[in-house]
This record gives sequence, structure tokens and C-alpha cells, in this order.
Amino acid sequence: MSTEPHGPKPLLVLGKITDILDAFTLARPVLSLGEIQQVTGIPTSTVQRLVSNMVAEGLLDRVGDRVRIGVRMAYWAGAAARGVDLLELAGPVLRELRDTTGETAALFRPETGFRVCVAVAETRHALRREMHVGKIIPLHTGSAGRVLLAWDRALADEVLAGPLPTITDHTVTDPALLRTLLTATHRDGFAITTAERDDGGSGLSAPVFDHSGSVAAALTISGPTIRLTRARCEQHVDLLVGAADRLTRTLGGRPPG
Repeated sequence: MSTEPHGPKPLLVLGKITDILDAFTLARPVLSLGEIQQVTGIPTSTVQRLVSNMVAEGLLDRVGDRVRIGVRMAYWAGAAARGVDLLELAGPVLRELRDTTGETAALFRPETGFRVCVAVAETRHALRREMHVGKIIPLHTGSAGRVLLAWDRALADEVLAGPLPTITDHTVTDPALLRTLLTATHRDGFAITTAERDDGGSGLSAPVFDHSGSVAAALTISGPTIRLTRARCEQHVDLLVGAADRLTRTLGGRPPG
């Protein structure tokens, strides 16, 4: 007669716990047991047992009859984030976006009134928008600038209080209009712009957050408008927002509360 203990092997249990944790995203931070079962495919009885144990250990917290990632996890995420290099993590994400969309993917950070390209995976098309690490662009132009300002009110106030130089015929130079567009970006969770910093170019950007809930960077897809039309940008929204979500989670980040 076998003397092995009944039930799943330890590594199988860890795999199921990981699947449950992976079911939560920034777009769906609170889930019911039924939703967890649908996302993971784990049997209902197993989900109920594991979720109960995870709540008891602080990995999950209850919100009424639903659950969310436990606050205890934030302590581990914060410690992990201190040893993680955003640029190192961004490389694979940028290359995946480039290979999937065919367009240039880049990461931007704010720097003294400008946004700076800190990482890039260039398109393989001969026709492209010029982009390189270290490229400096005014914060009030383009989708990346709009994202960085939309989630940083103090920075937005500073930029909107100063001059907004005209770069192209489509550059937004009216502070009131730009503030309205920032509100829309914050509501939508992404920004799409065309010909704001160079004629014939389009961009799509989404925010990446750090462990404090502050915007850490803007993840961007950009290309010639003749190829990256408004309709094509809209087709890439879910892909880009999902990539920004994954990068945020890898950093141990969270959206602002």
C-alpha cells in the first residue's frame, strides 16, 4: 500500500497559487471565486480551498464576497522593486511590442520639463520615425508626454504654467485645451496623438507605475501616420496597455489609489 500523502504535490499547489495570483490585473484587481475559476480553469472546490488558505496567510484580502491581492504582498513587492532595474525589464517588453506591431517601441521618463527616451526597440521598416536613447522631447507634445503629465498633477501644473512652444501645426499650445486632453487621457488610461511633435507621425502611450503608485514611465508605440493610422493605434490599445500593466506588476508597482 502506498504511504504517499493524498492531495496535490507541493509544486503543483504552488503552480495553482501562482495561477490564482496571476488572475488579478490592474484592470481587474478584485475578483469573485467564480471569476478566478473561469480565468484559471482550476476546479471550483480547489479554488475555494486555496483562496481560503491564501486569505488566512495574507496573500489575499477579502472585499465583501470577493478577494483581491493581499496588502502583505506589498511589503515583498516593495523590497523586490528596490533591486529591479526598470530599463533591464523594459527590453523584452519593447522588443515584443516592436515584433508584434512592426513599429518602434520606446520608454520615456520625465526630466526637467522634457521627456527623455531611456530605452527603444526600433522598427525594422525602412520608413520610420527617428528615435534613439537620449532623445529629448518637450513634455507638452505627443502621447508619451500626455501620459506622463496626466498622472503627475504637480508636473502638469508646472508645464502648463510655462510657455508651450509650437512644433507643428497640430501641437497643442492652449493650456486649457491641453488640461482637458490630460483629463481624457487619465480617464481612458492611454493617449493617442498625431503630428504633434513631427508632421506625419503618430504615437500611442500608456503609463507604467512604480511601487508607490507614481507614474514611472510612459510606454509608447510610434510610427509614420501613413502606416500607424488612428484606427491602427486603436487596434493596438489593449496590447500596449497590457504590456504596461505587465511591466508595472514586474516592478512591484500599482496604479494610484
